Amino acid sequence: MRLSDIFERLVDRDVPVGFRAYDGSAAGPADAETVVEVRSPHALRYIATAPGELGLARGYVTGAAEVHGDLYTAITGLLAHRRHIPSPVEWLRWLRELGPSTLRRPPVPPEELPAPWRRRLRRHSRARDAGSIAHHYDISNRFYELVIGPSMTYSCAVFSTEDSSLEDAQAEKNDLICRKLDLRPGQRLLDVGAGWGALVRHAAEHYGVHALGVTLSARQVAWAERAIADEGLEGRAEVRHLDYRDVHETDFDAISSVGTMEHIGSAELGGHFHALAGKLRPEGRMLNHTITRPSNRERNRPGPFLDRYIFPDGELQGPGTVVGAMHDHGFEVRHSENLREHYAMTLREWGRNLDHHWDGAVADAVTRCLRDGPRPNPSVPGRAARSPRAIRSAAAAGLGASARGARSGRRRGLRRARRGRAPGPKGRRVYLLGLWTPRAPWSEAQRWTPSSSRSSRRPPSRRR
Repeated sequence: MRLSDIFERLVDRDVPVGFRAYDGSAAGPADAETVVEVRSPHALRYIATAPGELGLARGYVTGAAEVHGDLYTAITGLLAHRRHIPSPVEWLRWLRELGPSTLRRPPVPPEELPAPWRRRLRRHSRARDAGSIAHHYDISNRFYELVIGPSMTYSCAVFSTEDSSLEDAQAEKNDLICRKLDLRPGQRLLDVGAGWGALVRHAAEHYGVHALGVTLSARQVAWAERAIADEGLEGRAEVRHLDYRDVHETDFDAISSVGTMEHIGSAELGGHFHALAGKLRPEGRMLNHTITRPSNRERNRPGPFLDRYIFPDGELQGPGTVVGAMHDHGFEVRHSENLREHYAMTLREWGRNLDHHWDGAVADAVTRCLRDGPRPNPSVPGRAARSPRAIRSAAAAGLGASARGARSGRRRGLRRARRGRAPGPKGRRVYLLGLWTPRAPWSEAQRWTPSSSRSSRRPPSRRR
């Protein structure tokens, strides 16, 4: 049996993706813009011993399989033209014809983390969370400069128009957060998960607040400190290498949490919001900017590819779960906004940046590996982290996560999030920026209505 025969059995004749294999067989259009190439029997062994996304990721990261052309176009093209899922009998027949060696798993790529239950430390303990953050964010500031751009803002942008640049859209998002929080000169802002300090610097410069940001990434802190000094914002803006629960200051006028909740875990949501409520003054405002599942019925934990290569221990909840946890732990949700289309456009721009700076991103990764050796994950002793090839896997996760994150699963987390109703001071306001993961990629043909996707008004006035 030729490998092209299996490919033609899995997809229909109209598939726009080409196929080539090490056995000399080929399928699909001869002039296809994207081509899937199986370079080695190792690719088949990875898929046979770990069917699904994990086996595909292993083959791709090791170079046993390659995609020529745009990766996202190839994935969506294959999914749109797949015939059916082969029956177990069909799988067994293919394995018999390919030979028993197909079931011998090659070595797992060193970039891959072990399964969650083998990571020794308790899930979402402080030490394990710190290791997960370091695994994703402490790659290289230079790498992130190439991919997310000069703004160094690693979250959904807000595009005022379709022609807005990524930098303008990120500035608009930071300003939208400041407007929703109704920041005034002299007020105090706590930014949880501050990243490279973009929001902290924007709030201090344009709204005259005293802004404190905290992050678990040492490299982010080093970059943010230099940026604050270069912009002359010392004394008004600060980013600390610190767990937000260890911030000793209280009575902040406003709190922002952008892209942090994805790392918290469903079982810890109640404690998370209770801790934030305790640092906010009565009638202060808190904004939670996060990615959610389309509903509360979805599985909270990601698939094995995202968990082992991109965001270890990351979890996404449904909007009802998040709102319920907020209401039960000291907050009153007053406003929510869905930025789904904006997130897809942000991912598109990050993908373009990576393509444009591909050689520089690979050179940066190679330089780091030669200089520092394999980068260990603090929560998993002895395991290395991201290699140059895994950079493209990270991009694939980002570009595909918006469509892939909304897969079927069971409802979980609601009762755990509401467990142990903690009393909290009354009257605090929450402004929730909801990022619902889309069921389908953003289409340029969709009608563009900025007024319906972006709020330009101030939040409702505060009650006394």
